[in-house]
Amino acid sequence: MESSDKTDKIIEARMKLKRRFEDKMAQTPSMSDGTTGQEKPRGSGPTNRHGMPAVPIGQTVTTKWPVLDLGYQPSIPLDKWQLNIDGEVNNPVRLKWDDLMALPQVEDTSDFHCVTTWSRLDVPWVGVRFMDLAALVDPKGTATHVMCYGYDGYSTNVSLEEALKPDVLLVHTADGQPLTREHGGPLRMITPQLYAWKGSKWIKRIEFLAKNQLGFWEERGYSNTAYPWRNDRYS
Repeated sequence: MESSDKTDKIIEARMKLKRRFEDKMAQTPSMSDGTTGQEKPRGSGPTNRHGMPAVPIGQTVTTKWPVLDLGYQPSIPLDKWQLNIDGEVNNPVRLKWDDLMALPQVEDTSDFHCVTTWSRLDVPWVGVRFMDLAALVDPKGTATHVMCYGYDGYSTNVSLEEALKPDVLLVHTADGQPLTREHGGPLRMITPQLYAWKGSKWIKRIEFLAKNQLGFWEERGYSNTAYPWRNDRYS
């Protein structure tokens, strides 16, 4: 009963967040381009579930999964792992692994677009929706962005209207197997509608922000917004 009550509360909070941000989400390029007379999405192949070309402009499809990092792949035992969610929220939390696994688990299949021009399509994931984590902490009305931090010292910023989309997940499983260390295991964030650098590997903290701040690559000339179908790679 306790677990059911907890899930019901998360769903209720999730719907409240959706109502709060749905107008902004609808105006983001991955949902509005090509339908509202703004900028036509550029790419090739059949359309994906959001109506965008499956392969964004400048991308090449691969079945491999290249490894990219800052030169350090931290090893975090599950009994030592934790995720802090804080900043502009009413209920900051610190989750241990068992806490994370007790949250609603989602199976989803989505695409992975790397700024270095490769795309891996139809990747099966298992994890927790970012929206459910946000519902858990109840963002303040002042919150507009998040900064995600990795155990490797990495950071990246994401607007809330992008982070709250239902296919943005914190994943622990890919291709039917636990996420490997080289790909950000035990937990990483994925952002299918943005270039993949917007999803931190080895994620350890999510900070809700009252204004936008630049992360690691954004400070080094990468795009602040990172929309693949606009070829939005660099600032």
